[in-house]
Formats: sequence, structure tokens, C-alpha cells
Amino acid sequence: MFLHRIVDHLKTQNWTAVGLDLAIVIVGVFVGTQVSNWNQGRLQKRETAQLLVELKPALNTFTDFFAAAKIYYATTHDYSDRAFAGWRRDPNVSNEQFVIAAYQASQIYTWGLNGENWASIFGSDQLRDINDADVRLGLTTLMTISYDQIDSVVTNTAYREDVRQVIPEDIQDAIRANCDDQVVPERPLTVRLPRTCDLPLADAKFAEAAAMLRSHPELIGKLRWHRAAVAAFMRDYSTVDQLTRDLQSDIDKAT
Repeated sequence: MFLHRIVDHLKTQNWTAVGLDLAIVIVGVFVGTQVSNWNQGRLQKRETAQLLVELKPALNTFTDFFAAAKIYYATTHDYSDRAFAGWRRDPNVSNEQFVIAAYQASQIYTWGLNGENWASIFGSDQLRDINDADVRLGLTTLMTISYDQIDSVVTNTAYREDVRQVIPEDIQDAIRANCDDQVVPERPLTVRLPRTCDLPLADAKFAEAAAMLRSHPELIGKLRWHRAAVAAFMRDYSTVDQLTRDLQSDIDKAT
């Protein structure tokens, strides 16, 4: 009907009416496009807000991991103290505890994390849809910082490899069977290392293994390096942990 009216106006050469009709068409198209864009933008912002809500469990998992890692590496630190005492032949450390400590000091606990994890959830388009500047900055930071210093390669040192070449395999098997990482019941994605370990093996076997360890004094220096690597790993992890906690707080405020 509207098109017929334009044709009629053209036939009668009513140019004013034709102009008004065309203006109505243009305005209508413009308004329709704007409304469509507004609806699309509103939906995108709603999806982004939902993604922020869904991101919270992932952030919680990461902070839970770091909290568990602090306890885990405090335990390996204690084992390394015991191992050093064993190399010094401290009478308070038995051969069994020396050998077990030398092994447990080499245990590591890492979690694969990198900027791609965050970028796979939030691309540049979603970031632009986040109104809160602090949340946007926090996510951008987690996407772009370097994660090289909190990669497992940092803690997987020569000590970890070399000490396991010295300790007999049956003792290693017994440690793994009885005193390996344990899943934390209330947090199934985190683990802990038992603070003590007793094995049902003969004293003579531990005496032999302790002698083998003491015949490799270079392991003492490598254990020192391993502890330094773990300390650096935890320091760098604490930085990412704080960034994550700041982002958690900003998301809570924004949502």
C-alpha cells in the first residue's frame, strides 16, 4: 500500500509527497537497523555478563590450587630439611626417614595455566562488552601476562630426576603406593602430600639406599637449587594468584 502511494505521487508529480515518503522509508530503515543493533548489543552484553558469572568457578579453582600449593610446598620444604639432615648424618634422622625425605623433597605440584585459557573464554569482542573497567583490565592482564615462570618445567629440576636414579625402585614404588599425593576430599581438584611416611620395608634396605645417596654428595647442591626454583615458582604464582583474587573481587562488585 505504501509503495502504491509513492507510485501515485510520482504519476501526479507530487514531489513534496514523494520526498516525504522517501524520508519515511529512510528513517524507518535507520530506526529498524538501530533497534536491531541495540537488541544484538543487549544480548551480547547479557551473554558476557553470564560468562563472567560462569567464570567464577574457574577462578575459585585456581585460587584453591594456589592455597593447596602453598601447603604442598611447605611440606616438601620440610622433607628437604630432613634430607639435608640425613646427608649430615644427623642422629635424629633415621636411614628410612632420610631416604623417604630425599624422595619426597623432589615431589612437585603444578597446574597447567596460560593466557590461552582465559582468551578461549573471553575474546576481544567480549572484552569490549564488559562495562566495568576494572574487570576488563583484570581479564586483559590474565590473558596477556607471561606464564613461563609458573610452568612445570621450572620445578622439574635436575634434582628430581637424579635422586630418583639413585633411590632403589622398590623403595620408590612403596613411597608412591603409601605416601603419594592425596586428593583433598572437599576439593577434589587439589591434592596434598602426607607430612610423614612409614614404609613396611627392612631396615637393611634403607641403610643400603642411604649409603647410595651419601655416595652422591652432588645431590645436596642440586636439592638447594631445587628449593630455590620452587621458591621462585611460588613467588611468581603468588603474583598471578593476587591478580586472580583482585579479578574475583571486581567481578563480584560488577555482578
